[in-house]
Amino acid sequence: MSGLSSFLAGGLFGVGLIVSGMTRPEKIVGFLDVFGAWDPTLAFVMAGAVLAHMTTAPLASRRPAPVYAAAFERPHTGAPDRALVGGSAMFGVGWGISGLCPGPAFVALASFELRPIVFAAAMLAGMGIYRITRRDDTGIAADDTCG
Repeated sequence: MSGLSSFLAGGLFGVGLIVSGMTRPEKIVGFLDVFGAWDPTLAFVMAGAVLAHMTTAPLASRRPAPVYAAAFERPHTGAPDRALVGGSAMFGVGWGISGLCPGPAFVALASFELRPIVFAAAMLAGMGIYRITRRDDTGIAADDTCG
């Protein structure tokens, strides 16, 4: 059942991205161009997402655990580290240059246009490089596993 729920939630998310214009890079670039031809319509999309979260999060937090998990995962509350700041900067630069972020890029792959294909390939390559090179506090690479 959790697979079906994930599929339906992902499908709803994809439809929302398409309807809101988030899969159109020119829409994203227009939103980010605050000192030029600014397109504020995505602010309404964000406001809708914040409103949906504000109304459902209190209801969800009353549950002892999520439906398909043993416990809720809480956000990390420590101070930002170099990896977080650097990753955020890279994400922002990539978003600004391409007009795509991961979710909309994968939805836009269905268009078979070059931009989302190049973006997704670069993102997957970056994830692979991270997995190979990132080490945790024990010095073990992130892709090493114990049996």
